[in-house]
Amino acid sequence: MSAMDLLHLYEWLDLTTILIFSCVFLLLSDYFRNKAPKNFPPGPWSLPIIGNVHHIDHTKIHLQFLKFAKKYGKLFNIRLFGTRIVVLDGYKLVKEVYLQQGDNLADRPILPSFYDITGDKGLIGANGYKWKHQRRFALSTLRTFGLGKKSLEPSMHLECTFLNEAFLNEQGRPFDPRLLLNNAVSNVICTLVFGNRFEYSDNDFQTLLKNINDALYLEGSIWAQLYNSFPWLMRRVPGPHHKLFLLLNKVINFVREKVNAHRVDYDASNPRDYIDCFLAEMEKLKDDTAAGFDVENLCICALDLFVAGTETTSTTLYWGLLYMIKYPEIQAKVQEEIDRVVGGSRQPSLSDKDNMPYTNAVIHEIQRFGNIVPLNVFRITVEDTQIGTYSIPKGTPVIGSLTSVLFDESEWETPHSFNPGHFLDAEGKFRRRDAFLPFSLGKRVCLGEQLARMELFLFFSSLLQRLTFSSPDGVEPSLAFRMGGTHCPQPYELRAVPR
Repeated sequence: MSAMDLLHLYEWLDLTTILIFSCVFLLLSDYFRNKAPKNFPPGPWSLPIIGNVHHIDHTKIHLQFLKFAKKYGKLFNIRLFGTRIVVLDGYKLVKEVYLQQGDNLADRPILPSFYDITGDKGLIGANGYKWKHQRRFALSTLRTFGLGKKSLEPSMHLECTFLNEAFLNEQGRPFDPRLLLNNAVSNVICTLVFGNRFEYSDNDFQTLLKNINDALYLEGSIWAQLYNSFPWLMRRVPGPHHKLFLLLNKVINFVREKVNAHRVDYDASNPRDYIDCFLAEMEKLKDDTAAGFDVENLCICALDLFVAGTETTSTTLYWGLLYMIKYPEIQAKVQEEIDRVVGGSRQPSLSDKDNMPYTNAVIHEIQRFGNIVPLNVFRITVEDTQIGTYSIPKGTPVIGSLTSVLFDESEWETPHSFNPGHFLDAEGKFRRRDAFLPFSLGKRVCLGEQLARMELFLFFSSLLQRLTFSSPDGVEPSLAFRMGGTHCPQPYELRAVPR
């Protein structure tokens, strides 16, 4: 063998040694960093680096969690690439942990796909002192402008009228109602936060709403999971995750323009909306910087209210109209009750709800069966926590699976069927169900629950009072879904015909 050959062999051995050493180092590093702590909940065996990703189809991850619970128990762990996540399954366990361990599960984990855009600001991702101040302020301010009160009803009635007119303008032709529903629902929160609504013909606003839909879909994708696990790498790698940031930055810029416009002409003695109230609070608490009353936090808080106040309720209504064309006999019973209780000379009012048990039951079943946020929103243990016989270390992400609650076979008579009877007693009166938790519970229960309940009743009953919905000729309605940040129907078309 020549000297040159030996040199090449040594170079090859050096390169091979480096690669082998690097692989061994990475595998050992991953093992020690992510191995299950002592007395940790059980879960499926995971591979280095990727964890349990090979076990999971992210397009139906909420259903696969149900299967894991049957195999490993009501409390189990799962690894999505890096960190181990603890999953709570079933109504009793979710309720017990979220209420009894509420303080220990009051924080959110830092997810790079959010943090790189919003930092530790806003209402959804913030923690501790800042979050408590901002949540309390948001609830108080929204109540000032009518949240949960009759004073908000006239503006909702007006929006219901505009939405009905927009549906009628389709003149019975097949159309996808998604963006119209988004616009109508969004206008309610826009009035509270920004002080104005947007016409359905406003193409710029329609594009903005589509950007929100697309961004939330990407937030639930495998690309976002990769970004949250390996942000240092994914920031440098091309892929759809960069589109997520592009879309959300467009939405943030829209909100920032609204905030800047308010700063020019706001009157502290006559606040028009949430932004004005926040600007006034900034002056009052300028010395308490930890409370988060600054312009940048205002932009992120307004963003959270805008996006959350648009997406979940409009997606619920989108499911609702799909269920009505899928089950026309249920639609007919709702319309019969509306005709009997409200008639046709006025719009349904919140005061009618107690006299409309069947309609109320249908709306609740739409929320249960639609299962908009199937995995709930992540929480994280603030300190070492004991759940049953298991030890959960501080800083562990926890998911209380809402799918396992809303489809709990020990709580619902026919959990896998669309059945308004779940919310009716033997006499046909509305009955509340303890396991109805679409808004979650505990310290992080949905801030907009009251608003969503008002919107769902008024929009749904108003639409069915004036219109009958059906599938396009020859099309069988499909309940197929797509998973992103929310669980929503695959796009569909319907016909809306005046009654």
